[in-house]
Amino acid sequence: MAKLRVGVVSPEREIWSGEADMVIAKTVDGEIGIMPSHAPVLGVLVEGGVLRVKRGGDEGDLVAAVHGGFISVADNEVSVLAEQAELGSEVDVAATRDALQRAQASVDADAEDAEAALEAKRAKARLRAAGEEV
Repeated sequence: MAKLRVGVVSPEREIWSGEADMVIAKTVDGEIGIMPSHAPVLGVLVEGGVLRVKRGGDEGDLVAAVHGGFISVADNEVSVLAEQAELGSEVDVAATRDALQRAQASVDADAEDAEAALEAKRAKARLRAAGEEV
């Protein structure tokens, strides 16, 4: 079976690259699933989304919190260019839960606090990427 070549990068570093059977990402137009031989696509990733890379075989899914950026698909190659990204396995769950509580408290105190709302959205994505219930 054909495979996808996948690269996930942020301005800070290459997050992951390798082969996969499928990539699932959330764009501003909705969730998209990419499999081999997919038509070319360019999408804008949502803030606070979760990227799932199905690697197949004994390798489990790769899951990452992705905050903004783009996904590009062409010729069985998927490029994820994220403004910020973090693998679920790298998330400090306790620290992220604390950050979420602080951000939600700020939003509760001031519903107009866009920065706190953004931080809460990002913390929730990080927890989902780590496999935690939010």
